[in-house]
Amino acid sequence: MSEGLETTRGFEAALRRIGEERYHHRHPFNLRMHAGELTRQEIRTWVRNRYYYQTRIPIKDGMILAKSASADFRRDWIERIHDHDGQKPGEGGLELWLQLAVAVGLDRAEVESLAHVLPGVRRACDAYVEFVESHDLLESVAASLTELFAGDIMVVRIAAFEKHYPWVAAEGLRYFRSRTHQAPRDADWGLRFVLENADTIPDRQRCVAALERKCEILWGLLDAVERVCTRPEVVTHASVRSDEQTGKTTVVLPERVLNLGGSSGEILARCDGRKSAEEIAEALQAAHPEGRSVADDVHEFLDEMERLGAIRRLPAVE
Repeated sequence: MSEGLETTRGFEAALRRIGEERYHHRHPFNLRMHAGELTRQEIRTWVRNRYYYQTRIPIKDGMILAKSASADFRRDWIERIHDHDGQKPGEGGLELWLQLAVAVGLDRAEVESLAHVLPGVRRACDAYVEFVESHDLLESVAASLTELFAGDIMVVRIAAFEKHYPWVAAEGLRYFRSRTHQAPRDADWGLRFVLENADTIPDRQRCVAALERKCEILWGLLDAVERVCTRPEVVTHASVRSDEQTGKTTVVLPERVLNLGGSSGEILARCDGRKSAEEIAEALQAAHPEGRSVADDVHEFLDEMERLGAIRRLPAVE
């Protein structure tokens, strides 16, 4: 991992290489977005869930501020919080993202409530905050260097929305436009700080690892969004048997037998390859309104059934 890190030029090249190879511009969901292949529901699901990530950014930036004893650093870094929170209500990136939510057909208050954020998205975004909380200033700034690549992806995204998703009002794209100049500005500052302060190979290794971890977190967010838009289907070689008296469900697979309880049978009965995971979760939540986390439990259950080979996921359809 230390190869090429002996010089500042080699260190910078290593950081940029991570972006070229691991940034989420290569994630299948983003590739399909930019190719115009997402359904309206996929766009809405992404916008709703990505808002949770947007709300975590000023929180992690506040933590980074608290790590520095330098007033000069804090004066510079606080601009990132202003970019997202605004100087007053009705300004900033969070407001612009909510305007995007309205433009794609979502209810602003529902998105802002964070009530329907997927558990996988929460885990990914919270992991970023936890990383900053538990690592030093240098690693925390290094993790933010995904901004090196954010400006370019925003240019691609704007062009993709204008070409492929004309049903999204132009004013809804203002967040993307704002990031085409904010992200490169912040990235240049952050890169300079990292290059100046990581002056040993161990420090540079820690920075490389931090940026890799941030890329993993961004991929994890999109993984969760992509899964919920698919249409779960019980695999053809599985036999599902439910006992109404005991409430137990048994799934017989060639290599294992799964003994399940709770709402397992109710969920699997809806896995017919026609409904999306999101629709299934919404139906179960409506059927059991007394349970506050039913929808989250459904998503967790479907992920586990996929891992065990009991269901497969079909692509989303319009």
